[in-house]
Amino acid sequence: MGRDASDTTLDGASLDDLELLLGGAYAPLTGYLAADEAARLRETGRLDDGTAWPLALTLAAADGAAPGVPLVLLDPEGAPVGRVTVTTVAAGLVAGPVEQVAPREVATFGFLRRPAREVAAEVSGPVLGVPVDGPLSVAQLDHLASVAASLGARVLLLPLVGAGRPEDPDALVRMTLAAAATLPSTVRVVAVPLPARPETVDAPLRVHVAAAYGATHVVSAVPAAAVPVIAPVVDPEPVHPDAVAAELRRTHPPRTEQGLTVFFTGLSGSGKSTIARALAGRLAERGDRTVSLLDGDVVRRSLSAGLGFSREDRDRNVTRIGWVAAEVTRHGGVAVCAPIAPYESVRAEVRRMVARHGGFVLVHVATPIEECERRDRKGLYAKARAGVIPAFTGVSDPYEVPADADLTIDTTGLTIAEATDRVQRLLVDAGWLREA
Repeated sequence: MGRDASDTTLDGASLDDLELLLGGAYAPLTGYLAADEAARLRETGRLDDGTAWPLALTLAAADGAAPGVPLVLLDPEGAPVGRVTVTTVAAGLVAGPVEQVAPREVATFGFLRRPAREVAAEVSGPVLGVPVDGPLSVAQLDHLASVAASLGARVLLLPLVGAGRPEDPDALVRMTLAAAATLPSTVRVVAVPLPARPETVDAPLRVHVAAAYGATHVVSAVPAAAVPVIAPVVDPEPVHPDAVAAELRRTHPPRTEQGLTVFFTGLSGSGKSTIARALAGRLAERGDRTVSLLDGDVVRRSLSAGLGFSREDRDRNVTRIGWVAAEVTRHGGVAVCAPIAPYESVRAEVRRMVARHGGFVLVHVATPIEECERRDRKGLYAKARAGVIPAFTGVSDPYEVPADADLTIDTTGLTIAEATDRVQRLLVDAGWLREA
């Protein structure tokens, strides 16, 4: 941004926090906390002005950040969405008030993403706020209607669509709108991009945020001094209204109809690519889902052309495979992936990306390196041991053995058909495939 400003790119959760901060949902906060104030808040549960507050909202310092130098906040596409007037930089954090540069663009249900201060200004009288993070049952809706009637309150349904929530945000909004149609005409739905956090922070923060949207009463299991709290009914049989149930069937089909990623990982020469190809062929023959094979070497020549073999580039390659796999899964297909993927952190990131949309099955092809080297038709191990190929996984670069593999296979002494049978049996037993 030149000498007069620095910039930093926000991820999904940070963008959600910024949207809520700018819209007044995090009032009385108007910016990011300094490191010392954040530390005091974590100890006392209160801001320096004495306000009870559950979230230490901080922002990592970017290169060039300094007091008096504006810090421009960018979305992942590089568009500026906010600006911090930096007051302090300490302990790797920047602090200061935030102002909006441009509204955040939201592709779906953007008309329901209203700033908290605007919604609060439009409602009056008793308002029953209901943070929603899953489909509402008939019993819960009956309870809400009864409580609202007893209070003479309108109902404010607040589907939580922030990053990291378990429910698909668009499906959650659709289910909430369907549920709203069964309540009195005084109901209103506002989508709230509150990111997922540990329960000790998330539960009280929901109450604060609901109050910022104008709620005078909040359905919550956690007491809060700021607003009266009404505990929701315990619903032992989650029977949903017809419209909600229809949306649930559409967005939560049986496993045999959901998208799925089967992710093979292992050393070069372990047999993972061969098993992946065989599995993809079998699944294609069944014809009940579309199948996409994402082999590590093939992806490197196309999607990841130009990347090297540094850890950063390897992670970027696997992340790209994961992104494509997540899209295939989201659309109900099966992605079969076979990169080496030597590092645990990026494998976990891929699992998170995919699991939002369907199934993720991790298969560790744990063939010993001696067997991999014996099979090496390309002579890669010999070149690695001679120093011709630097940073070669298993020789001069580590392979982090998965602790969370759904299946581990040593292909020594196994035919490809036998190894593929084991993977297919796992998928059947786990409910992802129907018995052939």
